[in-house]
Amino acid sequence: MLMHLQVRNFAVVRQLTVDFTTGMTAITGETGAGKSIALDALGLCLGNRAESDAIRAEADKAEVIASFQVNSASPAERWLNDSELLDEEEPDHCVLRRLITREGRSKAWINGYPVTVSQLKQLAPLLVNIHGQHEHQLLTKPEHQLELLDAYARHADLLAEVANRYQNWYQLRKQQKLAQQQQEERQARAQLVRYQVEELNQFALQENEYSQLEQQHKRLSNSSELQEDSQFALNALFEGEHNNAYGLVQNALQRLEQQLSNDTQLEPVVKLLAEASVQIEEAARELRLYSDAIEIDDDLLVQTERRVTQAVQLARKHQLDPEQLPQLHQQLSQELEDLENAEAELAESDQKVQTAAQHYRQAAAKLAKQRQRAATELSEQISTSMRALNMPHGRFVIAVEHQEQATATKLGTDIVSFQVTTNPGQPLQALAKVASGGELSRISLAIQVITAAQMTTPTLMFDEVDVGVSGATAATVGKLLRQLGKDNQVICVTHLPQVAALAHQQLRVDKVTDGESTETKMTALDHDHRVIELARLLGGDSITAATKANAAELLATAS
Repeated sequence: MLMHLQVRNFAVVRQLTVDFTTGMTAITGETGAGKSIALDALGLCLGNRAESDAIRAEADKAEVIASFQVNSASPAERWLNDSELLDEEEPDHCVLRRLITREGRSKAWINGYPVTVSQLKQLAPLLVNIHGQHEHQLLTKPEHQLELLDAYARHADLLAEVANRYQNWYQLRKQQKLAQQQQEERQARAQLVRYQVEELNQFALQENEYSQLEQQHKRLSNSSELQEDSQFALNALFEGEHNNAYGLVQNALQRLEQQLSNDTQLEPVVKLLAEASVQIEEAARELRLYSDAIEIDDDLLVQTERRVTQAVQLARKHQLDPEQLPQLHQQLSQELEDLENAEAELAESDQKVQTAAQHYRQAAAKLAKQRQRAATELSEQISTSMRALNMPHGRFVIAVEHQEQATATKLGTDIVSFQVTTNPGQPLQALAKVASGGELSRISLAIQVITAAQMTTPTLMFDEVDVGVSGATAATVGKLLRQLGKDNQVICVTHLPQVAALAHQQLRVDKVTDGESTETKMTALDHDHRVIELARLLGGDSITAATKANAAELLATAS
C-alpha cells in the first residue's frame, strides 16, 4: 500500500508531503484546486512520461518520492527480489524516486538503486492501479472491453498460452512462406548441382588420386629411358664384365686388408670400403628389381593420359586445381542432399503449420469458454450494481462470440461486446448506443469497482470516477468504494459529500496565492474539519449551521 508521498516543484506544488492510511481515502477540494495533482505526481513515479513543462515555473527540477509497504511473497516483492532491487534492511518497504530537469533529463531510483523508466513501468501495476476520470470513455472501445473481461477472469496463464501458440503458428507460417518463395530458386540450383554431382560421380576421382596419376603418367611416358638408364647403372655398379664398381671396391678392399698387419691406420678406410661394398651390392639388388618391374605399356599410358586430361578439364570447368576435385565432389553432394531435404521439409511444413493452427484453435476455444463463463458472472454483478446505482431496470450483458475460423490474433478469436438496456421493454444494444453520459459513468464505476476487487494490486486509485452521480446514488457509490477498501487501499478524488463522508481518511486540496505565485497544498482533515469540508461540498461557499448539521449527520451515519 502507498504510505507516503513527497512532491517538490511539480506543476503548482512547491512542497507537498502526504501520509496515507489503510482503507478508503477521499481527496476533496474546490474545482481547479488541483485535486488530481497527487495522482499525477504518483504517475510520474510509476513511469509516466516526464515533461519539462510539469516543473514549477521558478524551479529547475521536480522530484517525486513515493513509499510503499509490500507484503511478503506478493508479486511486487517477488519482482523486487528477482530484479535485485529489494531493500535487505527493510524488505517490506519500497521507495520510488523520480527526478526531472528543465533540460528534459529524467532519472529514476527504486530503493536507492538507479533504474530505467521501463523498470518503473514493470513494477507500477504490481503496486497501484489507477482508474482515471475518463475511464468511461474507454468503456465503449472493444479492445478495452476485452481487456476488462480478461482482467476480471484472471486467466493470465491461458492468455499467455494462446499468445505463445499464436506466435509459434505465425513463425511457422512465416518460415513456410519464405521457403515457398525460395522454392523456385532452390529447384533451379538443385538441378544444376545434381548434374554436377552426376558428372563427378562418373569421373569418381579419389583423394590423392590425381598426384598418383601424374606420377604414373610420367613413369609410363619415360619407361624406355628409365629401363635403359637403370640397366646402365646396374652394369656400372655390379654386373659389368670389366671394371664395375663392386669389383673395383672389392679389389681395393682385399689389397688394403692385407696391409692391415703393416699399418693399423688403414682400419677406418677398410671399414668404409667394406660398408661401401655392401651398399653397392644392395643398390644393385634394388636396381635389378626396379628394372625387372619396368614395363612399357602403351595402352595404360593412353588410359592414364586420358584420365589426367579429363581431370584437368573438369577442374578448369569448376575453376579450381585438379587436386581439389574430390573435396568439391563431397561439398556438392552435401549441398544436393540439403536441397533435397529442404524440398522434403517444405512438404512436411504444411503438416506442421496445420498442427500449430489446430493447437492455437484449441487454446483459443478454451479461452473463449473461460471468457463466456466470466462474462456471465460479471454481467450479473454489473446488472446488480446498476440497479443499486439508480438504474432499477438496468440489465447488462457481456456477449462473447467465439469465431473458430476467424483471423488469428494473440488474444484469440473472440468478439466481446458490452450490451445494456436501462428501460423496460428496451432491447439489449451496444453500450455506446444506449447509455447516456451519466448512465455510462455509473456503469463504468460499477465495472471498475467490481474488476478492481478481482485484482491483486494493493492500492486502487479513482480519479473523479463519480462524475454524473448525485443523491442517493452517490451514497451507493461511496459504499461500494468503502467496501472495496476493506481488502484494498482505496484513494479516490471526489466532489461528492456522500462519497467523501464514507472515507476512513479525508484530504483537502487548496490552491493558495500571495499575489505573485500560486501553489497547491494538501491537508489531512480531523473530524471537525471534515464536517466543515463536507458542509462546503453540500452547500457550496455558503456554509451555514444547517449545512454543518447535515454534514455532521452524514459523517456520523457513515461512521
